[in-house]
Amino acid sequence: MDSSSAGPAPAVYPLPAPDDDSRFSLGLVLDLAAVLAEHGYPPITSGADLLNLQQALFGFLYTLDVT
Repeated sequence: MDSSSAGPAPAVYPLPAPDDDSRFSLGLVLDLAAVLAEHGYPPITSGADLLNLQQALFGFLYTLDVT
């Protein structure tokens, strides 16, 4: 079978939520905020915006679904 007709790779995210993941830190969220600003988005200066970004990132990375 030709690999070009294999279709898209399966999704990896969301991952099962761990009890603790040291990679998910304020530093990660601040790095992501900086990348967004570098790409022309308004800088995040509000604590509420930072919290919303953190929650959105958590929702992308992890699932709490145990089914």
